[in-house]
Amino acid sequence: MWTALAKYLLRTKGHQDYFHTLLQAQKSRSIHQKHFSLSRRPWQHSTGTAQAVQPFNPSAPIQKVETLNMNQLVCVHWEDGSQSLYPSVWLRDNCQCPDCFLHSAKARKLPLENLDVNIVAKNVTVTEQKKVYIIWPDNHNSEFEPEWLKKRCFSEQARTKIQDELFLSEHQYWGSDLQLPTMTFEEVLYCDESAYKWLVTLKKVGIVLLTGAASSQGELLKLGQRIGFLRLTFYGHTWQVQDKMDANNVAYTTEKLSFHTDYPVLQHPPGIQFLHCIKQTPTGGESEVVDGFHVANKLKERNPQAFQILTSTLVDFTDTGADYCDFSMQCKQRILDIDDRGQVVRINFNNATRDTILDIPAEKVKPFYAALKDFVNLLNSAENKYTYKMKPGEIVVFDNWRLLHGRQSYQAGTEISRHLEGAYADWDVVMSRLRILQKSVLNRM
Repeated sequence: MWTALAKYLLRTKGHQDYFHTLLQAQKSRSIHQKHFSLSRRPWQHSTGTAQAVQPFNPSAPIQKVETLNMNQLVCVHWEDGSQSLYPSVWLRDNCQCPDCFLHSAKARKLPLENLDVNIVAKNVTVTEQKKVYIIWPDNHNSEFEPEWLKKRCFSEQARTKIQDELFLSEHQYWGSDLQLPTMTFEEVLYCDESAYKWLVTLKKVGIVLLTGAASSQGELLKLGQRIGFLRLTFYGHTWQVQDKMDANNVAYTTEKLSFHTDYPVLQHPPGIQFLHCIKQTPTGGESEVVDGFHVANKLKERNPQAFQILTSTLVDFTDTGADYCDFSMQCKQRILDIDDRGQVVRINFNNATRDTILDIPAEKVKPFYAALKDFVNLLNSAENKYTYKMKPGEIVVFDNWRLLHGRQSYQAGTEISRHLEGAYADWDVVMSRLRILQKSVLNRM
């Protein structure tokens, strides 16, 4: 990215000074591996290691500031020898004064329609308190804290660091060798450090088993309150997985459930699923999980064409019935959702609710089925799936965007022999709680 930008600026008259500074600021940056690490605790060990000639120092004091490119850029020189470039329009847009920013809400007040995108800094200095002080052409002034600026540096290394801190993007992939992370229900409810550990592990590994809950309904509501709130769906705030007459869902039978994610029929499927074991059948009923991201990466490596088909084909899903209320849902999803880097970020697959309608040309139908079958075969490979049997009082919490889960069949009887209570939450809610816990827990260390 930096090389392409530099070449463009070199060809543009009047940008030679900026080009020179840009190269100087970036020349010590080496290729680094994206990672997430919270190494202050054993459970936060990261397998990735960032390598850079000059480590990113978020607390380095300011040495001096200068303007570049006809005052369109402000360059901050840090005492550790690094430099940061800030566009003038971005600095003006993010002025932190009370007229431009509502600090009680941490929200911008300056309307975008009042922002001059061609604005340049009139004068830039460093105050005695080592803050950057800017006077604008209309004599409005802005003041920026050094740590605030350093955190928002536009270098690739700084941007990667802040994105990892905000979204915890590292994944620990696994197959049948999964060491199922286990914690106690009570410590997660009442200890912030444990709750933080729980959510960090959930984000990184994708699954956590909680033990010691009561073998009765209502325990998932406590977890919902712990993170914020549960997600209401057409099956209610919570729902009961057990053998039912005239079942309105294949889960409410004793039959085997093949690997699936829940609710791909929703435009925004729930990110987190909770399953609380209240009663367990003596034989059968084992739970199975598979790391869908890990399997998708294998598919991409072994069969790129299948991967391309599953990341580009919109598949119809449908679900009709009545539960919390009556419903008639219809949605189109790609089996594998990828980001702009080609990384899988969500899996949408439930064979039970995959519609008979398939909105693709006839000649693409067989290749689609072949691609999907290859993916499903990988999911069911012994080396990729992990099998366990829940006990009463255990709660499994897992990433419904990443993991596919299933169940082995069990024998029907005259009485209910297996009963799980389920619930959902959104990743937005979980990540909100995780960031709040992160701030409070790490500040106490």
